[in-house]
Formats: sequence, structure tokens, C-alpha cells
Amino acid sequence: MRKFTIFFITLTLCLTTVACGGNNTTTKTYNQNIPTQSAASRIKDGEYPVQQASYNDVNGEYSLLLLNTPAGTPPNYRTTELAMARLTPEEVSAGKKSYLKVENGKPSFYLTEDFKIEYVHTVTETRPDPQTGQPQTVIVRQESGGFWAPFAGAVAGNIVGNMLFRPQYYVPPVYQPGTSVMTGYGGYGSTYNQAVTQYQTRYQAPPPAVKNQQTLRTTGNIRNYPSSQPSYGKPSGTSTSDRPTGSGFGSSTLRQSGKSTSPSSSPSFGSGGRSSFGSGSRRSAGFGSRRR
Repeated sequence: MRKFTIFFITLTLCLTTVACGGNNTTTKTYNQNIPTQSAASRIKDGEYPVQQASYNDVNGEYSLLLLNTPAGTPPNYRTTELAMARLTPEEVSAGKKSYLKVENGKPSFYLTEDFKIEYVHTVTETRPDPQTGQPQTVIVRQESGGFWAPFAGAVAGNIVGNMLFRPQYYVPPVYQPGTSVMTGYGGYGSTYNQAVTQYQTRYQAPPPAVKNQQTLRTTGNIRNYPSSQPSYGKPSGTSTSDRPTGSGFGSSTLRQSGKSTSPSSSPSFGSGGRSSFGSGSRRSAGFGSRRR
């Protein structure tokens, strides 16, 4: 009887252990949150030639690759507060190239007429949180959305008088997949809020960067989906002749909904034999239009 009791207790403990262990399940986790706000880089006052530039519509962040930066200062300058202006005819005649001017800590980007900014587009979807079931906005992927040329051709004529050559805040035109170059602007003003208001009046919707901020406050977070860093890829319909010199932001393989076709490389500015970044056709285009 005693042996039977010991055996029964031992068997009960074993079954309890197995039952408890069976409740351990593996939960699929997301990667770290992708920030929709970023701290601006710091750099000494001065003028710095700009080799390449990009704009990310997940948070409205500009990334400029600068030349001749002070010792110890990274060449990649990032900010979401960037006023822009076109170089004057006198500056162009004198051989002036696109440059960043920092005065009292405030950056202004002076561009040539045909300078093209790499446009990084963020694709988002609303999906249920696997843990809570609540809807949340997740980033499916980020892709190279072609280029944005704010002052290309006749588009600049829509800006009144000398305001073209005075630093103003600009919002890109509404994004449309499959086009290589966006020209013009969706809105502009002496402040970023004025530019956003003009965009909303024109398109009856906020710019993507502003929409992401609103979604962030509504859902609590914007997260990458699935557990992989977003990578930049070239969407169909983008001409390779419009690519910047070097690998740029189009060097990675797109990752979609949980699978990647090949290992991706980090977006970087490199060297190569393609057409010079910031150069392109000066053919006129309408206000806020796109060239194919």
C-alpha cells in the first residue's frame, strides 16, 4: 500500500509538470518600433556642399550627404525641419552647386533647378495586434519611390516672385506608385504648418508624414511587420536611368509580409557608374506633376 501511494504521488507530480510545460507557447514578436520622430543632427554653422539627399515619408525626415564637414562630424545630416530654396541665376552662373546652409543652428537647403531628392515611400496597413486583437498600423515595407524634384522646369513659376529663392518649407506632391520623378510640391509656406495646410486643402488629406503622426497617437505605435527591418527596394516602373550615382537607397531587396527573397544590404551612399545624382532633364512639367 505504501509503495502504491508513493508511485501514485510520483505519477501525479510528473503529469502536473508536463501539463504546466504544455502551456508554454511561442509568441511571434515584432521588431522594435520605427520612430516617427527623430532628433535633428547637429553641425556647426556654415555652408556644406550636398552630394545626395533623400526624403522619408514615414516621418518627413530628410537625409543629406554633406561634403567638407568638420572633423568628428558625420557627413550624413538628418532633420525633419528643412527649409528649401532654389539657387539664384547668379549663383548658378558662378558655378555654385546645391548646398546646405546652417545659420544659428537653422538649416536651409539651396538646390539647383534639376536637383532630385530620393523619395523613400512607406507602405502601411491596419492589422489586428496578435496579442490584444486591437487594430494597429504596421509598416509592411519601405521602398524607393523614385525622386522628387521640387524646382524642376516650369513648376517653379508657380511660386510667387522672389519667394522661389527664399527658404520656404515644402511638402512633396501626393505619392503615386510607378513614376520615376515627382516634380513640384504639394504645398509650401513660410512655416511647415502652412505647407501642410496647403497640401490638405489641395488633396483633402494630410501628407503621409503627418498621417503617420496622427496614426501613432491613435493606435499607440507604428510597428514594422513582420520582425525584420524595413528595406528599400526599387518598385516596378522606376527607370534605372534616374538612379543616383552609387548604390543609394535602392540597393536592398524588398521584404513583404514575412518573407524575403534574398539578404538585403543596408542602404548606403557609394560609388558607381550611373548618372550623376541631382542631374536630369530640364523639360518643363506642370505644377505638382510627374514625369514618366
